[in-house]
Amino acid sequence: MSSGNDASTQAQKRAAAQGRAQGLDIGWTVFSYLLAGMAAYGAIGWLIGRAVHVSLLFPIGMLVGLAISLGFIIYRYGGQGAVTRPSPEATQKEMTGDR
Repeated sequence: MSSGNDASTQAQKRAAAQGRAQGLDIGWTVFSYLLAGMAAYGAIGWLIGRAVHVSLLFPIGMLVGLAISLGFIIYRYGGQGAVTRPSPEATQKEMTGDR
């Protein structure tokens, strides 16, 4: 009888480990998007700034890259944990009943 319980416990442990691994994978992906956006747009800003002799374009490019990366991350991962709420009409109908 304990072998069934052990198998259930092992399956729960495997599922928990898999969930943690998936969360860690998403975390590293988000981190790499932030770094890549800052690096790419910072490099573009540095190149343009060097060509036109305006050194302020490098940090501006990094901030623009960070903003674009954040927008992309919110677009891509923002809706995963969203909770759908029932419409106000549905809740009002439930409250009034069949009167």
